[in-house]
Amino acid sequence: MNADHVQPESDLAIEATDVVKSYGMQPAVCALRGVSLQVRSGARVALLGKSGSGKTTMLNVIGGLDRPTSGTIAVAGRRLDRMSPRELAGFRLETVGVIFQAYNLVPSSSAIQNVELPMIFAGRARSERRAAARRALEEVGLAARIDHRPCELSGGEQQRVAIARAIVNRPEVLLVDEPTGNLDSETAGEIMSLLDAHVRERGTTLVLVTHDADLARHWTDRIVWIRDGQIAAS
Repeated sequence: MNADHVQPESDLAIEATDVVKSYGMQPAVCALRGVSLQVRSGARVALLGKSGSGKTTMLNVIGGLDRPTSGTIAVAGRRLDRMSPRELAGFRLETVGVIFQAYNLVPSSSAIQNVELPMIFAGRARSERRAAARRALEEVGLAARIDHRPCELSGGEQQRVAIARAIVNRPEVLLVDEPTGNLDSETAGEIMSLLDAHVRERGTTLVLVTHDADLARHWTDRIVWIRDGQIAAS
C-alpha cells in the first residue's frame, strides 16, 4: 500500500487525529490544539465557532491548503500529512472543492473562464473543460450569465460562480467557508438550498464553516463546536 494511503475505516471521508497547527516562531500562535475528528462519507457537517476559534484553519487542513504541524489527517483514504506539495496540489484538484467567503474570482475573466480554472490546472482539453464549465453554471442557474465578469454580477451570482467552480470536477468532499456571510437573507437561503440539493444528489460530503448556529442546525446533520482550537462538543 502507498505511504499516502490508509485503509479506510468503514466509510469515513475525513479522519483527523490529534491535529496541531501552529504559525510563526516563538511565541508561536497555536490555531489547532490536538483536534480529532471523523466524518462519514455523504455527511453534512458544520464546524461552528466564533471568529478566531480555529474552524477555518481546520477547513484548510482538511482541504490540503495547510499542513498540520503535528498529528495525522486522511481525506478520502489519503494521508495529507505525508504528501509532497505536488501531491497536495493534485489532491486539491481531484478530491476536494472549496468555496471561499470572499469568492476569489478572477476579476478580468468571465464566469465560464473562472469555472474553467481548476480544469486548466488539471490539464483537461479546452473543449472538455468548456462543456463541463457550462454544465456547472447551468446547474447553479447561471446559464444566461456565463460571459459576464464578476463586476457585472450580483453578490449572489458571484457566489454561484464560486460554487460552480468548486463542483465542476465532481469532488468527493465540498468545503464551504461562511458561504452566506456577504449575502442578504433571501439570497443566502437560495445559495444554501442550491448547495444542499447538490450534495444530496451527488452524495458529496459537506463540511460547512460558520458562526451562525441557526444556519448550521437547518442545513447540516451534525454540528462540531470549536473553541480556542479544540473541539468543545460534537
